[in-house]
Amino acid sequence: MPTFEAQSIQTVALHKIGNKATEEGIVLSEQPLQLTEQLQDLLVRYFLSPFKVEEYYHLYHEERLEMNEIYKHCSVIFADPDQLMEESRAIARHLYNQSIHPNIKGGEIYVVFFHDVMFNGELMDAIGLFKSENKESFIKVMHGNEEWSRQEGAESAMADFHLEVHQGININKLDKGALIFNSEEDKGYVVSVVDQTNRSMDAAYWRDGFLHIQQRQDEYYNTHEAMRAYKQFVTDELPQQYEVTKADQADLLNKSVDFFKKNDQFDMDDFARDVLQQPEVIDSFQQFRQQYEQENEVQIPNQFDINDNAVKKQARAFKSVIKLDKNFHIYVHGDRQLIEQGEDERGKYYKVYYKEES
Repeated sequence: MPTFEAQSIQTVALHKIGNKATEEGIVLSEQPLQLTEQLQDLLVRYFLSPFKVEEYYHLYHEERLEMNEIYKHCSVIFADPDQLMEESRAIARHLYNQSIHPNIKGGEIYVVFFHDVMFNGELMDAIGLFKSENKESFIKVMHGNEEWSRQEGAESAMADFHLEVHQGININKLDKGALIFNSEEDKGYVVSVVDQTNRSMDAAYWRDGFLHIQQRQDEYYNTHEAMRAYKQFVTDELPQQYEVTKADQADLLNKSVDFFKKNDQFDMDDFARDVLQQPEVIDSFQQFRQQYEQENEVQIPNQFDINDNAVKKQARAFKSVIKLDKNFHIYVHGDRQLIEQGEDERGKYYKVYYKEES
């Protein structure tokens, strides 16, 4: 991920966005925020701490890239940062026009210009779009004048205390965000996205309606799609073509994860030799891969650099678990030869060999 400093924040515009479906309206600011050094530190933490995954996108449009609203306004700001306030108002109106579902919450939209951000070994500018929706209650302790007295070398004070309840933003919980880096302009800039609500409606509203993005084809993308396609092949397609036990499926999934973890580069021939092994299974996967690419409108190269973060994220879905009725779960982590399957007069069974019990 990129490196930000507090002084990276150059300009912050803040506007209030309501829900258009319920005619809540919009309130636009006239001037950028005036920030103290302490506020800059807090805002860097609030805005940027959720961005942890190396999953990047491009702004796009089905007809012409220049028709993407966010691309159009960001291009103006990158060319002339003094235009941020004017362009931020247009961005706020665009967000309001996307707030047409009655369940979309109103909130504040921050449009931030970052200067000299370290990204992929280069210094570049970036634009941040952040929306706060959820407010939390907090208690503020207030006290009146203090009267100090000294007794036998100790210090003490007397004061009148009272509590006040306020509504505010939790700086550890950014609701929605997007970082747009001044890189790959001709492809729609490099974009990183956060949406903490994880609801399909909000995802469509923020990612598709407001930003209108598509995933950037890089090493993260290639690693993610290759592992996703292989998992789908093993769990869904392979059992339809061959007699494959759950133990065999678990073994294939484990071998594939090990391959991605142990190698810096992916090569389809090496993967076929080390993981798929059998010629008929290799042919079956190649056919499935073509079908997967067409149905999902993706392209998986035969060679690419493996992204470790994508492997870690995708490996969580490679659960090598054999579920036996509602009584037992067998987690297969290692040698396939140490587990056998059979059937006798009492029913089906698994036989597991081991050296130590813990």
